[in-house]
Amino acid sequence: MNRAAVLGSPVAHSLSPVLHRAAYAGMGLDDWSYEAFEVGEEGLAGFLGDLDGSWRGLSLTMPLKRVALSLADSVSDLAAKVGGANTLVLRDGRRSADNTDVHGIVTALREAGLDSAGSVLVLGGGATAASALAALSRLGASRVTVAVRSPERAAEAVEVGERFGVSARVVRLDDLDAALPAELVISTLPGRTADAFAEPVAASGAALFDVVYAPWPTALARAVGAAGGRVVSGFEMLLHQAVRQVALMTGREDVPVAAMRAAGEAELSRRAA
Repeated sequence: MNRAAVLGSPVAHSLSPVLHRAAYAGMGLDDWSYEAFEVGEEGLAGFLGDLDGSWRGLSLTMPLKRVALSLADSVSDLAAKVGGANTLVLRDGRRSADNTDVHGIVTALREAGLDSAGSVLVLGGGATAASALAALSRLGASRVTVAVRSPERAAEAVEVGERFGVSARVVRLDDLDAALPAELVISTLPGRTADAFAEPVAASGAALFDVVYAPWPTALARAVGAAGGRVVSGFEMLLHQAVRQVALMTGREDVPVAAMRAAGEAELSRRAA
């Protein structure tokens, strides 16, 4: 048996088991299993220490992405520069940390035709915003603004951007009009936090990538779509980062993206019913 799992806190809502299991089924990996475990920062070292040789990989959600770096035997350049790992590949008794969130964002945007935005506004300054800035470096964004409640919250994300050659100016969310218009808005704000900014973002004519995927559509996504703007759901990022994880953990590139997308969408529909 080959084992893998998603760890985090909270983790009960994670779609990762649905996505990874769909991949295994499509790849004929009948001897692979994927579970979910509630694990906090202080419990990660102990969890890793208890794993036996049947384990092949771990998906990491908040709050484990940073601490995982210190518990890995090797860290990819990308994960080191972003400052967080969402993936641990377990092989030959070694833990290799990587980051597939950046791949997820890049692929989601490119599939939507949003691969050459000149001006970008990022809402929020946390870990996902940092991954977004890293992704934007691959898409050639020339002007990036980060909007946050208070400037100090964006310091780490801005530093990550600089490591990737992306210079970002910081504005307050209360001054959002000063950051618009933009060709692309990336909202990394949780839940319904971005609802208040739906009207100005939609009126600006920007395309939108909203990392939220449930409930969907968000008020922000609905407003931008109604105004004729292109909208990308956070589900696409989640899907493509999982596709990359499956490839890393199994060592195979024939990952069935369509089957994973169908399984994830079906599960979201079930939850929304």
